[in-house]
Amino acid sequence: MTQSASTQQNAFDARVREATGAPLRGERITTVQVNVGLTCNLACDHCHVSSSPRRTEQMSWETMEHVLRVVRQAGARVVDMTGGAPEMNPHFRDFVTRVVDAGVTVMVRTNLTILLEPGYEDLPSFFADKRVHLVASLPCYTMDNVDRQRGDGVYDASIEALRRLNKIGYGHDKALPLDLVYNPGGASLPGDQAALEADYKRELWDRHGLVFTRLYTITNMPIGRFMTVLKQEKKIDAYRDLLRSSFNESTVAPLMCRHQIDVDWNGVIYDCDFNLALRMPVRGAGQPLHIRDFDASLHTRRIVTGEHCFGCTAGRGSSCGGALA
Repeated sequence: MTQSASTQQNAFDARVREATGAPLRGERITTVQVNVGLTCNLACDHCHVSSSPRRTEQMSWETMEHVLRVVRQAGARVVDMTGGAPEMNPHFRDFVTRVVDAGVTVMVRTNLTILLEPGYEDLPSFFADKRVHLVASLPCYTMDNVDRQRGDGVYDASIEALRRLNKIGYGHDKALPLDLVYNPGGASLPGDQAALEADYKRELWDRHGLVFTRLYTITNMPIGRFMTVLKQEKKIDAYRDLLRSSFNESTVAPLMCRHQIDVDWNGVIYDCDFNLALRMPVRGAGQPLHIRDFDASLHTRRIVTGEHCFGCTAGRGSSCGGALA
């Protein structure tokens, strides 16, 4: 770890100690988040792992088998699949099937547009058959905001994908949850999650006759492609100050890193997807770095932190499951 990263870590750790009297530690691993690769059909401005059609990193089946073993060993209840577009991993369907057959809930983070690409059109039916919990990116309910952040035509494609998912029961059937993800278009904190959910439900119904289950609000992390945008706009210092000054101690207890591990396409273990993006793996005496070496010490590990962690504790908090407070 560089001196810069060490300084950043100490700044966040000091704030957590001040608020709670203890360093940030894990409790029990209930979710294993798996980044199965960085290949994606989109290249969004806010993407913290900088995925795109040009990325070729993909998780092997051997590594997936290690993940399956660890899910059983840890007693995890959820496997949360992300990417890139996780659907583009060549072993995606087999992996989903194996996890479901093990009696574990599968959550897939989809960009929606992939469901319209050649070779992927039957995925909605596959998802419904396996009772996959879908978490879909839709950073706004208006075309201009979505296309500005994610590319021309993405809004229309997303709406069509949602229409197809609604048609087979997603968002209607409790067994087929369809959650949407909102993130701000720039250097600001998300608004109130409940209020935004109400806005989304009204607007998507009035505009397109669409329904969904829940809305998650997620803070943009000052890393990856969004960091590049902040630097270009000369907003990085102001945004970091905003995240620090908005620290909310009530968000510390439910932080997602305390209840999950992240595994990248090579099998390296991280505390969260943001640490994965920054290549900051779990560390500590006797702690495993690769999923094949997993042991129970990871349940209560010391969490690796950095300046970006203020994004998860700012305002109402932020996690892969939305607001925390």
